[in-house]
Amino acid sequence: MPVTYTAYTPGSAVALFPALVGLYAVVYAEQPYNEGPEQVVGFANGLPAETQRPGFTLVAADDAGGLVGAAYGWTMPAGRWWTRADTEPPAHVRNADKFAVMEWVVHPDRRGEGIGAELMRRLLDGRSEPWATLASNPAAPARAIYQRAGWQQVGGSAMPDGTPMHLLLLPLPAAPVQHC
Repeated sequence: MPVTYTAYTPGSAVALFPALVGLYAVVYAEQPYNEGPEQVVGFANGLPAETQRPGFTLVAADDAGGLVGAAYGWTMPAGRWWTRADTEPPAHVRNADKFAVMEWVVHPDRRGEGIGAELMRRLLDGRSEPWATLASNPAAPARAIYQRAGWQQVGGSAMPDGTPMHLLLLPLPAAPVQHC
């Protein structure tokens, strides 16, 4: 089925919340996440605040059957870094605005079609920030996708429940080339 991609602003994203929460529940029920109803409710409850962050952007992938993928994030301001990070990023990264990718999900039945890559391309295209960053579970199959796409690990962190996370960084096209 053909996929349609749509970018959402904070105000327009609200209409997508029910479908996004449903997709989140499907994706995060899988290994290694094993999230259940409590975590899904936490995600749903946090969405309104996410849309209020500076630079919030959401890109969704739909087909005739509904939402098949989504990616969103917001601007992490200069001077800020991930909570619970085990190391600081290089100064040129910390001292710059960064685009923090908070979710990047594709329905399991639609993986391998390039939907995730297109979501990320559209999400990051034209960003003013010189860097994109995300936190990834090292046991997740998506971790290999990030590496192939050029994301570099710059540190580690942990979720509140202790799950380890890798902190990844990607220079954006407008960014001067500086290696970490």
